[in-house]
Amino acid sequence: MVTESPRAITASADELLAQVGTLRADADRMDGYARQLLATAATLSGCPAAPDWSRPALEQQAAACTTAAEQLRTAAEALDAHARSGGARH
Repeated sequence: MVTESPRAITASADELLAQVGTLRADADRMDGYARQLLATAATLSGCPAAPDWSRPALEQQAAACTTAAEQLRTAAEALDAHARSGGARH
């Protein structure tokens, strides 16, 4: 069960914008991981010693990374809009 603190902690606009930058950097990092996983899957497709499950598993992980990147960007945009709309303390 989640409980709320009696005192809400409100971040400043600058703090929120810094978090937006972090979320965007994390999204870029996840996109990079997806590219690395797909490159590894492609390399393994030409390797007869690679287990049959390896390529599909790597492709599935790459798709998860891509989804995570999209979600991080969506969160960053929402937080950016909130910070710029005056939703943060100044």
